[in-house]
Amino acid sequence: MAVTHAHVKTRPFEHHVLDFLAYLEFERGLSRNTLEAYRSDLLQFGHFLVRNDLDATTLTHTELARFLAELAAGGDERPAVAPATIQRKTACLRSFYRHLRREEIIDHDPTADLRAPRKSQRLPQVLTRDEVAVLLAAPRGHEPAALRDRALLELMYACGLRASEAVDLTVAGVDLTAGIVRARGKGSKERLIPVGRQAVAAARTYLEHGRPKLVGMRDERHLFVNHRGAGLTRQGLYKIVQRHARAAGLEGRMSPHTLRHTFATHLLAGGCDLRSLQEMLGHADVATTQIYTHLSADRLKDVYFKAHPRAGAGTAPTDD
Repeated sequence: MAVTHAHVKTRPFEHHVLDFLAYLEFERGLSRNTLEAYRSDLLQFGHFLVRNDLDATTLTHTELARFLAELAAGGDERPAVAPATIQRKTACLRSFYRHLRREEIIDHDPTADLRAPRKSQRLPQVLTRDEVAVLLAAPRGHEPAALRDRALLELMYACGLRASEAVDLTVAGVDLTAGIVRARGKGSKERLIPVGRQAVAAARTYLEHGRPKLVGMRDERHLFVNHRGAGLTRQGLYKIVQRHARAAGLEGRMSPHTLRHTFATHLLAGGCDLRSLQEMLGHADVATTQIYTHLSADRLKDVYFKAHPRAGAGTAPTDD
């Protein structure tokens, strides 16, 4: 069916973007971070349209492919974009054009045959049990900030929290008596995660002896706060993790997300089933969780080749 809304087609690109973002926020319930990533990707796409005097509603598949090719190639003023990032931008464009098609603003979707470069299968960094122990012991002393940092690192490792989930935790969302944390993940989906004994102890010490001194008279709902008593930001969390990673000799080897990867890999190695792990990580699709089976297999191979007396490179075959 041909599109009849000619006046809608002539609206500026920015109008279509705002309408699309409103749809994602109010109808799909996507998180602030995801919305900001979509907005940023579409802003970059808008610059491409202006530079080449193109209209988003009449764009062809070839022109879209050229936009992605330019990103992949880079230029004098900008570095080449990584395949994983191009994959994300391609997904954003697909979603945007599906929305325009749904709204009958276009009658053909130019992203229908669009192919992004294959995403790198590089596996995430994971810490050993000993490295985790050194990291969790890095916040020393009984100052409020040290108690906060210890509780933060313990909870992130105990629950496999994303950085955004850790900073969004509320005091009311942590039930230390029951040993349960209520985390709000992607798309504002809420999930309950069990908390182990050591993380419970660290959180309790922080709540009783650290947080009251940091918060003072403020009415603050967030569990983790900065030195002014306001809720911790993602940037603040990142600095805390990096500081203690340096102290533990892990600088350059980890980020806040490394604790999440480590949580998942250690649980699988300990016998946790994939479906339960999917629930605890808050993955919508079990296929996303399956990357950790590869990590565990790699770790098993490392252990095998180091431990088995006949697995080494110099082992000669026998006749029997």
